[in-house]
Formats: sequence, C-alpha cells, structure tokens
Amino acid sequence: MPEKQFITPIEGLKILFVEEGQLQIVLKGRVLRPERLSCPRCLSPHVRIKATRRRRLRHALWGGKLVFLQLEVPKFFCPRCRRYFMLPVPGTLPRRRSTEQFRQEIFHLHHGGLTQKRLSGTHGIGTATVERWYQDFVAYRVKELEGRSCPIVLGIDEHFFTRKEGFATTLVDLRNHKVFDVVLGRDESTLGAYLERLPGRERVAVVVMDLSETYRRLVQKYFPNAKIVADRFHVIRWINHQFLKTWGEIDPEARRNRGLLSLVRRHPWNLSDEQRRRLRAYLTIQCPALAPIYDFKNGLLELLLKKRQNQQEAKALIPQLLWYIEECRKSPLPRFQELARTLKRWLEPIARMWRFTKNNGITEGLHNKMEMLSRRAFGFRNFKNYRLRVIALCGWDGVFAIRN
Repeated sequence: MPEKQFITPIEGLKILFVEEGQLQIVLKGRVLRPERLSCPRCLSPHVRIKATRRRRLRHALWGGKLVFLQLEVPKFFCPRCRRYFMLPVPGTLPRRRSTEQFRQEIFHLHHGGLTQKRLSGTHGIGTATVERWYQDFVAYRVKELEGRSCPIVLGIDEHFFTRKEGFATTLVDLRNHKVFDVVLGRDESTLGAYLERLPGRERVAVVVMDLSETYRRLVQKYFPNAKIVADRFHVIRWINHQFLKTWGEIDPEARRNRGLLSLVRRHPWNLSDEQRRRLRAYLTIQCPALAPIYDFKNGLLELLLKKRQNQQEAKALIPQLLWYIEECRKSPLPRFQELARTLKRWLEPIARMWRFTKNNGITEGLHNKMEMLSRRAFGFRNFKNYRLRVIALCGWDGVFAIRN
C-alpha cells in the first residue's frame, strides 16, 4: 500500500479503500452528495437517488504506478421534470475517462519535452490521445488569453510563414518578453480588421518597429496614443548596408576580401591593436578615398548607439544628428543621399532611441524560437495550429488552473 502522504485528499470524494498491485493503484470510494443539490434542468431541490453507477478514471502516476479512481456515482431522479441526471465527479469534465489532474500532467510533461511515445508507455494512453489533449489545453489557454488587453510596450515585426500564406506579423509584449499574438499578413488589408477590434489599443504607449512605412501607418491609425520608436538594430544595419554598398562601388576587389570585410564591419572599439593597424594601413595606403567615409560612418553610429539619455541630454544630441543628415544630403554619393532621406523621414522615432532602451531584439529572439518550433514540426500548413503552438511555447508561463 502506498504511503499516506502520497494520497492527497480530493474534495468531494471519499476514499474508502486503496488496492495496490504491481502496475497500478486503485482508489475505491464514492462521490459525496453536496449539501445543496438541485436539478440542473428545472432547479428543483426535491430530488432523490435512483441508482448508482461505477466509474473508473485515470488519476495520476505515483511511484511508476498508474493510479485509478473507482467511484460509485449516484444517479438522481427529479419528480418535477421527470428527468434523470448523474452527479458530476469533482475535478473531471463531463464524458471524460480521466481527471483533469491526469490530463494536465500529460500536457506539462509533453510541453516539457517528453515524446508522445514515451508518455504512451508510462501512462497507458495512445500517442494520438497525447496530441489531442495537448491541443485541447493549448486551445483552452489561448481562449483564456483572448480577452487580454494590449500591452503598454509593444513590438511589431514580420516573419516568414509559408510560401502559400506568405508572411505573418508578430506582436510582442516587450516588458514581459512574451508573444502577445501572431496574425497572418503584414498590410492593412489583412491586419486592419484584427487591429480594429484589439482590446486596449488606446492604452499602448510605445511601439517598437523596424523602418517599415507600412507598419508605421498602421500604428498611427490604430494606436493613436502610441509613440513610435525605431529599432536600433535595424537602423544600424541600414547605415552599415549603405556604407558597404558605397565601398563596393569605390573598391569592388577589396569589398570581396572576407578578411577586410570582417574588419570594416566591426565597431572600432571592438578591434584589437593588430586589427586596427591592418585596417588603418588599408584605408591610408590602398584606399584613401574610403577613409573619411569610414570615419563619418563610425561617428554617426557612435551617436546613435547612445542609450539611457535623459531629456536634456537627448535634446543636446539632436543638432548633431541633424548635422549628419545634412552632410549625407550634400554628399555626392547616391547611397548616402538615400540614407539622408531615410534618416529624415524617421527622425523622431530614431531620436527616441536615446530615451527608450527596449528594442526588437526581444522579438527577433522569439522569432528564433518560432523557427525552431516550425522545424521540429517539419513545417505547418494550418496557421491556426501554428498560432496555438507559438502562444503555448512563447506567450505564457505554462501554468493555469484545473478546469472543473
């Protein structure tokens, strides 16, 4: 017989006898009649017991042995409406042959990485049952989360889903590092209806995004009180992209040198003394025309990489940014002229990077998890199943109450 501390009391049940075998433990008992019982159809309190029915339910796994509940469940008769009804078993949903505790145990073990085949052998259920229960709990959790209010700090970015369906948009709660939702599409025709009925969109204070005009128009229309902050990673990457294109136009042979490319792409403060000497030798001897462009680019990057500035400090940096934009505009290089137009269009969101430290690196990290999820599943065809699995793995803490 198992130790008493492992037999936890179940509210509404009375265990009368424990029968232990080599492979299983059977807890025999009965369902207690509640103090106030009424007919579920006519709500009449005048009911009487007509018969009893025996039910056998899977309950848990203790010490490598399956635990079953073998219960006597009373069947009642209502003289008023002439109907019969069974007393519900606490902790068990209707028409289920296992308790919610057992189903949740399967869900959390599978969610933690145990395969369906392993769970089938240890818990005595089929692999299809494991998948069905997992999908049921995920759908239940997503249904609970549908009424959530939109987060105050929101990150928006796109990621590729399938060739047939195209791209999907990820909404991320940047404060809690959780996926808020995943929506198929990336323009107003596909996202407009969803954003229109999104609860709490008026309370969104900050939206972080890359340099996408489509997303900016959507945020300005559907998040009226939100301040747009440009994602620092995408701004820096765009500046480096324009510089590398200019370098390729000036010295295409050296641009294909992987060693030089590695040195040029790094920030100067991340270079060793030897690397700094090699790079400076190239800029002064082999390609002196690139040296002022390289120094100009690094000065702009050093300015944009400043963080945690207060209001006065950020205000003092704005003239410097305007000077860099004007120098790019007057430059004869077409790539830097294009860079000036982009920086001017996104001047306010870029300037807010100095005050606001959150960025879409959190979103990109969640995209990596979502990509691994898709690879483990060998791809998804149904976007609904993909959304459920993403929210299950990236959008919540994995704990919720037992249904009754």
